[in-house]
Amino acid sequence: MAVTGGTGRVGGQVARLLAAEGAHDVVALSSRTAPYDDPAALRAALAGVDTLVFVSSDGEAARVIVHHQNVLDAATASGVRHVVLLSGVDADVDSPFCYAHTNGHTERLLRACGLPYSIARAGLFTEFLVGLIRQVGSRHGGTVALPAGAGRVAPVARDDVAACLAALALREPTNGHHDVTGPESLPVEAVVAAAGYRYADTTPADFAGALLRHGEEPWWTYAYASMFASVRQGRWAATSGAVAELTGRAPAPLRDVLAAARTGGR
Repeated sequence: MAVTGGTGRVGGQVARLLAAEGAHDVVALSSRTAPYDDPAALRAALAGVDTLVFVSSDGEAARVIVHHQNVLDAATASGVRHVVLLSGVDADVDSPFCYAHTNGHTERLLRACGLPYSIARAGLFTEFLVGLIRQVGSRHGGTVALPAGAGRVAPVARDDVAACLAALALREPTNGHHDVTGPESLPVEAVVAAAGYRYADTTPADFAGALLRHGEEPWWTYAYASMFASVRQGRWAATSGAVAELTGRAPAPLRDVLAAARTGGR
């Protein structure tokens, strides 16, 4: 088994879980051993791999699309027999969210290449969302101004996503997708309050302007703003039972992730 992004927070946890299971040789691939932008290195790294856990690349959407094409081309050439793909709950190419396009495009490529597959469509990572809230709140005296409107989210802990990816890797391909979310559909305002900040609604333009004034890169400003446009459309609101179905345990609620973060558990 191989895991792309195998030294990252999600991929690293997947690799550890698979290694602990003890029945398979597990290779944690990294940007050093198998760069997403190096097709020859990817083919070499995937030679002899039966199951690939494909943790998505990062950065600008156009670059991510190229990276994902490279990985799937290498998996096809190497005869990988099961691809477990990390995608997102919003994989609709008509979504305003920039990464919804990369998610949807990668899923189409995977289906078209003919490899057996299982897709984990993750909700917004709880740790990511709370980190963004803290970043914004720390700059504005505890007030978090976000263009979320009345949008709701079902944030999911990274460890739960990793556990689902590992569980899928240990099963036969499902040739379908599994929405992996937290247990609660919460207004963004409630997430902000649980993190200890005051929520204020704002416009997309004012939100983007505030990020840029504080030195955020233009690409990430666009990514955050387009994500909240997707949230306002209700694309991240639904909950699912996939974590329990795949892992046998309930997904961590927001309060548990926050408590673990305060005590250094995550």
